Amino acid sequence: MCSQIRIREVLVRSALTRSRLFDYCVNPYAGCANACVYCYARFATRFSHPGEPWGSFVDVRINAPVMLERQLHRARRGDVYMSSVCDAWQKPEAQYGISRRCLSLLVDWGYPLFLQTKSALAERDFDLLSGCTAVQFGVTLTTQDAFTASIFEPGASSPAERLRVLQEAKRIGLRTFVFLGPLLPGLSDRGHGLGSLFADVAGLQPDILYVDRLNRRAGMWRAVCAAVSSIDPALLPEYRRILFSAESSDYEVALRHRVEQVASEHGMLQRIHWCF
Repeated sequence: MCSQIRIREVLVRSALTRSRLFDYCVNPYAGCANACVYCYARFATRFSHPGEPWGSFVDVRINAPVMLERQLHRARRGDVYMSSVCDAWQKPEAQYGISRRCLSLLVDWGYPLFLQTKSALAERDFDLLSGCTAVQFGVTLTTQDAFTASIFEPGASSPAERLRVLQEAKRIGLRTFVFLGPLLPGLSDRGHGLGSLFADVAGLQPDILYVDRLNRRAGMWRAVCAAVSSIDPALLPEYRRILFSAESSDYEVALRHRVEQVASEHGMLQRIHWCF
């Protein structure tokens, strides 16, 4: 995958930035080799990479650890999210190790961390996290079907690998979560697709489940349309209705009901945090 992506090494002026979700976020990369077709983070590179397809480029912020260390000397302590507009453990990280160096600094300084990924590479850094009580580690899952995941998230680790890494995180004592989203209409938001997703997740007993729907994001429709068409073109009208019509709110109500029912069956209802 990396050989097909244009990699560029860049310098940044800061690495610890304010976030709407947490006190801070750290993004060791711009762009993402996971190439998820529904990704909201496209907006972050719309000016630096105009006209380049999402997933075709990654900017490696090679001085991010140096800048982070400088900032930590004067920053007020707060929660840190890794990462908000990229996957910190995407494939180029295996070569560059930028995320590992940033993570090591944050752990040394005792910052509470919220770590979210779709990559099994994150397990490499568990030696830094073992015994840390101020760390929440989680994986994103949109489906348990490996083929569907390979279409919607072509550069990410398989769903089974993500769950294996989550199990290891739990074994070393980290608080764990699963971000179930976006649930994919007609594929993982109902029936067997939703049931199998909850069955596998419930088997690991994460502390929290975040649940999100598929949302419309600027520039994503063409990629979503292509992905859906390659799996089941008959689903395209439903995706159009959910994303572009007034039926969107009705879909949210129905989706919540279905998720609540399945979550209750698996004893997970009280752990859900809704994102829509």
